[in-house]
Amino acid sequence: MGFSLLLILFLYFFSLSQACTGIDNIAEAITLLELNNWDLVVSSLSPGFGLCSLTVDQSEAADAVAGAFCPISPSSRHIVERQPRMLNFRVEYRQRSVELVVEESRTVGEIKQILETELGVPVSKMQLKGWKSGDVSDSTVLRSLHLPKNNSLYVLTPDIAPTASTSKNSALEDSLNQNFLLVISHREAQKDYSLYFPGSRTIQEVKRNISDLTNIPVRHQQWEGWPASASDDSMTLAVSGISYPCHHLSVCQRSSPANAQEPTEECADVHMISDSEGDDFEDASEFGVDDSEMFGVGSSSCRKSPMMPENSENEADALLHFTAEFSSRYGETHPMFFIGSLEAASQEAFYGKARDRKLLAIYLHNDDSVLSNVFCSQMMCADSIVSYLSQNFITWAWDVTKEANKARLLTMCTRHFGSVVTQTIRTYKTDQFPLLLIVMGKRTSNEVLNVIQGNTTVDELMMRLMGAMEIFTAQQQEDIKDEDEREAREMVKREQDEAYRLSLEADRKKREAQEREEAEQVRLEQIRKEQEEEKEAIRLSLEQALPPEPDEESGEQISKLRIRTPSGEFLERRFLGSCKLQVLFDFVASKGYPSDEFKLLTTFPRRNITQLDPGSTLLEAKLFPQETLFLEAKE
Repeated sequence: MGFSLLLILFLYFFSLSQACTGIDNIAEAITLLELNNWDLVVSSLSPGFGLCSLTVDQSEAADAVAGAFCPISPSSRHIVERQPRMLNFRVEYRQRSVELVVEESRTVGEIKQILETELGVPVSKMQLKGWKSGDVSDSTVLRSLHLPKNNSLYVLTPDIAPTASTSKNSALEDSLNQNFLLVISHREAQKDYSLYFPGSRTIQEVKRNISDLTNIPVRHQQWEGWPASASDDSMTLAVSGISYPCHHLSVCQRSSPANAQEPTEECADVHMISDSEGDDFEDASEFGVDDSEMFGVGSSSCRKSPMMPENSENEADALLHFTAEFSSRYGETHPMFFIGSLEAASQEAFYGKARDRKLLAIYLHNDDSVLSNVFCSQMMCADSIVSYLSQNFITWAWDVTKEANKARLLTMCTRHFGSVVTQTIRTYKTDQFPLLLIVMGKRTSNEVLNVIQGNTTVDELMMRLMGAMEIFTAQQQEDIKDEDEREAREMVKREQDEAYRLSLEADRKKREAQEREEAEQVRLEQIRKEQEEEKEAIRLSLEQALPPEPDEESGEQISKLRIRTPSGEFLERRFLGSCKLQVLFDFVASKGYPSDEFKLLTTFPRRNITQLDPGSTLLEAKLFPQETLFLEAKE
């Protein structure tokens, strides 16, 4: 029995030493272990052996990144070409939905031109809504909007009147502008949230907002109440089928999957049988000793699946697989890994308001490192570390065990952070993993505050996280101060602009009123002139039509009339007694006193001559042989 146990322990020890040294020859492996006093970690770091020799591959995929970890000449390394970033858009128009994939170097106007072809809606009558930053101009480049990989937009056409066949489309367009009340019950906390969302908001955005309120990550949320039609999180609330104006939902945290996994055939315990068939032998597990506990590390070959699949098309799917595998190996108590691209994680951490910004913690895992198991189980899953990271950091993770995934990571880091972060990762060898990079966003570039290697303790890890947080807090206070000052300046500028606009508006109204008044004066003056000209023409015609003034020696009956004007002047003229009163009226009118404006009165007794029959004679009106009259304006 003692011999069997020793043999079992020796084979376990040898299998692990082979995994660390990477040497298949048993003699060479034992020699190396003896030289290093049977220290597995030291042996795995020995020059010319270990993980470096295991990871050096002559294929093109490995050459792209192996130079950072193994002594390969620079000439053999390949430069990873930067591919243009593609953005996915789902555009809804009435009851139609259009899927677009465009480069981020395109403009909003180019998207509208594509939609014009797809929807048949002229660009001039199209309003493209749903941008996170509000309305944007057609010349805006998509890259400047810092958009995520997947986006949802909708088209409004207020200038195109809906027909009877498009009444449902019009209703959908109205729904996009309506506000939905979602009453969401958090079952664990026994708390209800009443939240208003516009119809253009997507289900994914609602779940993210609930994640902020309940601290339940989107991937761990379990919902009840969504209609069957809400099958895609990228759908807007308007088309999801929820009730308007109010809809009730409930959310809780999804129950944890079983951590234990059935051992595969590769992971079966080793049973050694002696030459004697009659002896009973036990393996090491019968002594209450677990394989991983015996050596403090786990064998990477005894896992069902890698932390992250190789050549995954979607970064979010790769992160979901990483999170599930991490939970399966080390339990549900771990940092809340950001599900999404590295660009989306940096946007979340760096590009909000100064008060909302956080540090970005990039966790890089490598199963080929003997330190990974201890670091994950004892550091990353420690309650204090998990709580501190969740409160102060956006934690994004990636697995660099596979060369293709590592090359992809270096390409992403170069694209989003520049060559400094990429070179920082390249300088570390496999046995120094896992790494925790603490990145702080700055105005001009991103700065790596700290690189924490796998050979650390919980206390040291916490101290380094707190040290990075102190640096970040000092920078954040400056950013908050600058942001407040900038907002104050912008507020003053807006107030000044508004005051200037109101002043211009008042000046414009005053100028318009003055122009209207001047125009009215000109019009009235023109009317007055026309009236005067008309009166003058009438006066001249009356004056010319008057009969000649008779002589006193004519021998006929002559009536001599003296007429006082309102100004005190006197008009004198002789008339034949047989003249009609109309001749008298015409004479007075020819002097500027028409009968429709003035009345002609006798002195005593007072009579209004203008009320008499114009056809009667002066004799009949008793204005003979002489009479004094006066003119008086009519009321």
